[in-house]
Amino acid sequence: MKKLFGILVLVMFLVSATGMAPDRDDNKQALVGTWELVSFYMYDGTDVIDTVPTTEGYRQIKMYNEKGNIMWTRYVPKDSVEWFGYGTYSATENTLTEKLEYGSASMMKIIDTLRVFQFELQVQENAFSQITLDEEGNRISSENYKRLN
Repeated sequence: MKKLFGILVLVMFLVSATGMAPDRDDNKQALVGTWELVSFYMYDGTDVIDTVPTTEGYRQIKMYNEKGNIMWTRYVPKDSVEWFGYGTYSATENTLTEKLEYGSASMMKIIDTLRVFQFELQVQENAFSQITLDEEGNRISSENYKRLN
């Protein structure tokens, strides 16, 4: 029995050392950098039914670092309301969770009632989408970002 346990421990060590074990931080690492919002998708529950590009002059930037921090800012030329937020994030294979700690006055009103934001996550090499789901798990909309660096 001790030999079997020892062999099992050795196999687990070798698998993790050779990179065969799944890396749960792959998407977290893939998000590290600076991103700009380029469009929104609207869903019918599963499929994209409309794509809405950002308007001219509108900019929303998100920055993720390797320590798990996120900062984002939004500029809307026709709106005097400031939008920015700061907090932490985690990402798994299919999920992005952002927990905001503080933000602009307009964002603090939201943070006071909803601090943790959870999305379905789809990551490509230089793009990602954070998809908002309803309470039944149906897709509602997404924000689609391109990598700036």
